[in-house]
Amino acid sequence: MGAVRCARLAIPHMRPTGGGRIINVTHPGGKQPDAGSVPTSVSRAAGIAMTKALSKELLADKILVNTVCLTSIKSAQGERSWKADGSPGTIEEYWEARGAEHPLGRLGEPTEVGDLVAFLVSDRASYITGTAINIDGGLSAVV
Repeated sequence: MGAVRCARLAIPHMRPTGGGRIINVTHPGGKQPDAGSVPTSVSRAAGIAMTKALSKELLADKILVNTVCLTSIKSAQGERSWKADGSPGTIEEYWEARGAEHPLGRLGEPTEVGDLVAFLVSDRASYITGTAINIDGGLSAVV
């Protein structure tokens, strides 16, 4: 699992500096998998479990570990899907149509994900560790 290898490589460099942050990124399907989502839902759940385990292991090192569970964010992956599907109209029309199906009536912006991550790595989030935070516009049925 790439996230495990990445964390194992980063942690030895973080310890001597007096702490740090690890932010994993996955999908809310790790909390509530859909039918037909194996094996991806299994790896997503493993990423969330890794966050919780590392958060406990690294407390003494002042390394905080959290996961951001995102979906329905405008992205290059979504643009590739639009092109592959041969959907009519512009990419903006595609985003608008997909967003209309969501509770907030729109898709998320990449900057919104960036803002959440920036908060989690800031001193203002110094009491948050071991969490998996959804950023999905209210789409997920789980917290």
